[in-house]
Amino acid sequence: MEYRIKEDCKGIDWHQIQTALREAGMGSYDHARHRRAFENSEAVVFVYSGERIIGFGRAISDGAYQAAVYDMVVTPEHQGRGLGRRILETILKKVGPCNVILYASPGKEGFYEAMGFGRLKTGMGSFLRHQEKRDRGMVE
Repeated sequence: MEYRIKEDCKGIDWHQIQTALREAGMGSYDHARHRRAFENSEAVVFVYSGERIIGFGRAISDGAYQAAVYDMVVTPEHQGRGLGRRILETILKKVGPCNVILYASPGKEGFYEAMGFGRLKTGMGSFLRHQEKRDRGMVE
């Protein structure tokens, strides 16, 4: 299967972002909110299969020494093909050498550990939908 990588937000169908997040079992917001988040990010990566967005990720950064990766998604039928690795490597290259944190969906920690990430012992979070995050096992 052939995939196409896009590294900007021009022409993105934001409804497809919502769909892909749902397919991957992740929470989503309305398409306008996703657009705002991605357009305000330092690095964005979208993966297409034909005209369909099947993977993406983004990072915010201070441009000096801190960055955070968000919304890392590869739809289930396209997982296991190296696309998540390609998305993350592209993002990390774009933010440059710095400290990088990210959220991992429960059960996906091993993927990030294989990419050189370690589990945080002092991480804390306050979420808009805190109970939902607790129910999904992301918050104690």
